[in-house]
Amino acid sequence: MATPHIAAEPEDFAPAVLMPGDPRRAQRIAKTLMDDARLVTDVRGMLGFTGTVDGRPLSVMGSGMGQPSFTIYATELFSQFGVERIIRVGTAGGISPKVKVGDVIVATGAHTDSSMNQLRIPGVNFSAVADFQLARAAHDASQAGRAGTGGTVHLGTVISRDHFYFTPKGQTEALATHGVLGVEMEAAALYGVAAEYGKQALAVLTISDHLLDHSGDMSATERETRFADSLRLAVAAALS
Repeated sequence: MATPHIAAEPEDFAPAVLMPGDPRRAQRIAKTLMDDARLVTDVRGMLGFTGTVDGRPLSVMGSGMGQPSFTIYATELFSQFGVERIIRVGTAGGISPKVKVGDVIVATGAHTDSSMNQLRIPGVNFSAVADFQLARAAHDASQAGRAGTGGTVHLGTVISRDHFYFTPKGQTEALATHGVLGVEMEAAALYGVAAEYGKQALAVLTISDHLLDHSGDMSATERETRFADSLRLAVAAALS
C-alpha cells in the first residue's frame, strides 16, 4: 500500500533500488539502463521507476538532498516495499589529495556531523558502514574494467555533512589528514537505516569538485551527465 511519500504497491519495486538525489537523474538513469522502465511513484515530484537490466528487476528513485530526506525514503522502501538493498548513486566533493575530479569513491564507511545516528543507540558512537558484499561487488566490477571513462576508483570513507555551505575552520584539512576521501550529504543516514532494518546499502560517488583545489570542478551540466563510471559500479552491486 502507498505511504505518505511513495504512491506505489510493494510489488512495484524491485529488491534493489538505485537512489540518486535528483529525481531527474533517476529518470535519466532509468531511460539509460532500461527499455521497459515504468513510473511507479511521483509523489512530490520524487520520481521512481522499475524495469529490468539484463533480464533482472531493478528500480531507480530519487532521494532528495540531505540525510533527513534520504532517511524518509530509505525507511519506507525497506519497511513497506520489500526492498533489500539501496545503492546511492551521487556526487561528492573531494577532500583527499589522492582523489581528483572524475574519480569514483566506493564509500565503505561514512562519518557524519549529524545527530541522526547518534540518537539510534544512547551512549554509543554508531559506526555507519556499507554492506561488504555490495562494496566487494562494486570493487570487483572496477577491477574487471567495467568502469571505463578514465576515473580512478577508490575504496574508503566519506563524511556526510548536514550543512552544504557551512564548514568549521580547519575541519576539511583534518579530515584529509585522517584519510577521508570526500564529502557528501546522505550516506551515513542510509547506512544507519539499513542497519536498523537488517538490509544492505552502499554509496558509489563521482567526485564533482575538490574542496582543496577548485581548478577542475565540474559544471552543473557535467554533474548531471558524468556519472557513467559510478552508475556501472552501482548496477554491479545492485545485481550482485
